[in-house]
Amino acid sequence: MKTNLLIIGAGISGVSIAYNLAKKGMTGIHVVDKGYFTSGATGRCGAGVRTQWATEMNCILALKSIEFFEKAKEILEYPHDLEFKQEGYLILATSQAEHLQFEKNVRLQNSLGIPSRQLSKDEALKIVPHLNKDAFYSATFCQKDGHLNPFKMTEAYYLAAKKLGVTFSFFEEVTEIITENHQIQAVKTNKNLYETHQVVNAAGGYSREIGLLAGVDIPVYAENHEILATEPVEKIQGPMVMSFSKNIYCQQVPHGAFLMGRSDPHVLKNHSTESTWQFLDAMAKTVVDIMPLIGELRVVRQWGGSYNMSPDRQPILGKTSDLEGFYMACGFSGHGFMFAPMTGLLLAEVIMNETPTIDMAPLSIDRFQTFNHENVEKSVV
Repeated sequence: MKTNLLIIGAGISGVSIAYNLAKKGMTGIHVVDKGYFTSGATGRCGAGVRTQWATEMNCILALKSIEFFEKAKEILEYPHDLEFKQEGYLILATSQAEHLQFEKNVRLQNSLGIPSRQLSKDEALKIVPHLNKDAFYSATFCQKDGHLNPFKMTEAYYLAAKKLGVTFSFFEEVTEIITENHQIQAVKTNKNLYETHQVVNAAGGYSREIGLLAGVDIPVYAENHEILATEPVEKIQGPMVMSFSKNIYCQQVPHGAFLMGRSDPHVLKNHSTESTWQFLDAMAKTVVDIMPLIGELRVVRQWGGSYNMSPDRQPILGKTSDLEGFYMACGFSGHGFMFAPMTGLLLAEVIMNETPTIDMAPLSIDRFQTFNHENVEKSVV
């Protein structure tokens, strides 16, 4: 089967790339996934979207992506509710040192057009009254941040891409990438052989494995991060409440449930998406410390999802000099969902040999040849 370009991965990144390429006029785009669309990290994410970051590139990707989300229903002609709400992120500083770091973060964000602001403890309590006033020092807040349904947002891209001629194959796993003379010749799956010279690696937690099939060593790894959901209750919280130092994010989604997640510094680097009692125990203690009222709710379910971690916690986007026609959209470190609009646009621009909307050098895989450990994104849970 001949195809102009093959995208590996039908999460929101792969589907966004397909849509943006088709919108620019490319034909013969095919997307394969070993599961179904959203079956990987996208369908397991915390559904938050935020502009409050500590590195310039993540700020830019997030701001421009949220500006798309604000118009996505109309642009993609999606007939249903995307459940997009912009009630902000309230990010808690729990020490003076973190307060000073957040001062720097807000200055950077404001310089890039992000309307974030630093709040006193009393100002934060006016936004979320059920916070434990003794659990934090100060906070930052940005109204543009919020929540978006990952299943519906991905479906919006998927349906729009199909209208433009993109084709999809699900439950189809890539087993081999055939190369010759520094160029891709074909991709073999457990079901088909695709003759193509262009491949996009948007395989999420399996991005490193796909890279190795092509002979490209991508410095990423998969890591399990767990989330839980409570019973739905009447609305009591607008913004996402987040703390990097206490290792938690917690929001009330539109249908009333509270969704909360945390990372585990001791988790193994593998493809596990299991969920554990240790997570539930640690999460319960943390959320009760910050928001005691939430402790009265019952947990309905919990699950794990895969973060594809890069060395600097920023995405790897674009091409590589190692193999002609091989493009990457990986290393999102748990934030691929909220960066998807810019991921799709930038990859489409690179593949179509257009001048990218932003400078792509800070996102290139080549940056790790002279890796600067000072430019690591710290605003990650």
